[in-house]
Amino acid sequence: MATGIRLRRLAAIATATATAATAWTSLSPAVSSNDRSGPPALESIRRKISDPSAVVPPRAVQGETLAGASSADPLDILVIGGGATGCGVALDAVTRGFRVGLVEREDFSSGTSSRSTKLIHGGVRYLEKAVFNLDYGQLKLVFHALEERKQVIENAPHLCHALPCMTPCFNWFEVVYYWAGLKMYDLVAGRHLLHLSRYYSSEESVELFPTLARKGKDRVLKGTVVYYDGQMNDSRLNVGLACTAALAGAAVLNHAEVISLLKDETSGRVIGARIRDNISGKEFDTFAKVIVNAAGPFCDSVRKMVNEDVQPMISPSSGVHIVLPDYYSPEGMGLIVPKTKDGRVVFMLPWLGRTVAGTTDSNTAITMLPEPHEDEIQFILDAICDYLNVKVRRMDVLSAWSGIRPLAMDPSAKNTESISRDHVVCEDFPGLVTITGGKWTTYRSMAEDAVDATIRSGKLKPTTECLTNNLRLAGGEGWDPAHFTVLAQQYVRMKRSYGGKVVPGAMDTATAKHLSHAYGTRADRVAAIAQDEGLGKRLAHGYPFLEAEVAYCARYEYCESAVDFIARRSRLAFLDTDAAGRAVPRVIEILAAEHNWDKSKKKEELEKARRFLETFKSSKNAQFHDGKHN
Repeated sequence: MATGIRLRRLAAIATATATAATAWTSLSPAVSSNDRSGPPALESIRRKISDPSAVVPPRAVQGETLAGASSADPLDILVIGGGATGCGVALDAVTRGFRVGLVEREDFSSGTSSRSTKLIHGGVRYLEKAVFNLDYGQLKLVFHALEERKQVIENAPHLCHALPCMTPCFNWFEVVYYWAGLKMYDLVAGRHLLHLSRYYSSEESVELFPTLARKGKDRVLKGTVVYYDGQMNDSRLNVGLACTAALAGAAVLNHAEVISLLKDETSGRVIGARIRDNISGKEFDTFAKVIVNAAGPFCDSVRKMVNEDVQPMISPSSGVHIVLPDYYSPEGMGLIVPKTKDGRVVFMLPWLGRTVAGTTDSNTAITMLPEPHEDEIQFILDAICDYLNVKVRRMDVLSAWSGIRPLAMDPSAKNTESISRDHVVCEDFPGLVTITGGKWTTYRSMAEDAVDATIRSGKLKPTTECLTNNLRLAGGEGWDPAHFTVLAQQYVRMKRSYGGKVVPGAMDTATAKHLSHAYGTRADRVAAIAQDEGLGKRLAHGYPFLEAEVAYCARYEYCESAVDFIARRSRLAFLDTDAAGRAVPRVIEILAAEHNWDKSKKKEELEKARRFLETFKSSKNAQFHDGKHN
């Protein structure tokens, strides 16, 4: 019976593979995504964004722009929410010629967008469902996601790259099943393919992934199938979106909270918002022809500002990830197990010199600072333990965090119980367009759909069509993987010793590579600050983050707090919570000099950073005594 089911599954994959080529041809656009040419409007915007002398307008100027939008002279579009989707909407809208504002209660990428799996994927599991359920709609979603996957990587080449992912097989049926399924994944990707998948024997697999177990409980490794998806530095990508939108002309303001929505008394249409600047404490009204609600898990809170009794459309799900030392996974190769004992997916991926493992998918409450539960951390450790030949220890957990996935229910759908992994765009109140759901991979097309909806809602007239499918983010235009060599050759790191003397240090390869990948072609500015202002010292032992980055981010990336830096401008909090805690005092010193903080403000920042880091459940047990690891 089981053999018959397996054979039918293989036959289904074979049939779907044979027909996918035809479907792909009809679904794919005719123009190659590698074609970087475009209309004059696109070239003008590219020049503005890639201009080496261009800097984002100061935060104060952005606030004045928002406050200056009146009912007589409103913005075209006001975006609420500074995550991937909100910043994507702002960039799409401003490049179509609209007057755009964006406000974010905390910081860009402070919520779900900085707590992702770090993968840019087409959805292998959705492809499997499409085949077995004969669901052409699911297949189209995979086509679309694979197209967007390639586009995200091309638009931010310094922050994104292709990552090989290894799938272990413990019987010959799994070998054939995964090989056929992943070959179909390649075929569906078509010209958006990153690299071809392939099979490796057990000997080859262990050579590529030394910690992979060849023998486990009643099973022996027969081989692995390796396929490719994308990987990113998610919050750096999000901040890049915000800064690119600002360079293109959008007024973006973080740490600015919408406290109420303004309605036209006659028509009842939403026409603006009352905003509180959480840094200055000032409140002001701003007006717009259409408001876009892109508040992620909090989008129902925005909708309730119009009608307290509105039907909820968010079903929050908790995704927990842990970070382990680099020796758990080799550099440049991930491990993904599509189905564990309890049916969940588990993975281990190299990321910024460490290993990310996860994930969970469970119901959760919506909160500003979600925390992982100890049983969720233990579940991940137990799950990966089954596939490794090294001891997996709780004391090795450098950081653990939880993110809230805003799974969406369409309020206009007849069946409100159907929760979607796709995105939903709706206008259940005139003048307020809500977009939620979806995933990082498709943020650009989600933004395009949202802007299209705002054009219909406000009868707006764009000056050009959507341009973001071929628009590199700030730092991406002209970048290539060898860019770090220029930094290593042309700059030194001037750093202050404990005695206060400024001494030179090499711009070593690890630091140069980090700066190049984090800031793209704008890394030269960071290197110049490190060299010219004596800020070339590393913030934490064993990590390439420089003091100069704090100053750069404060000046050019709207970094307004210590948490903004350790969590989102750099990724230190996510990589090593204890190291981030040790770096915080110096981060605060530099930010205080940049933002003119007094002693009480510095003390407040220290306390906020401490509370924030407490939500990252790192191990407190990993300590060295007399040179021994206890």
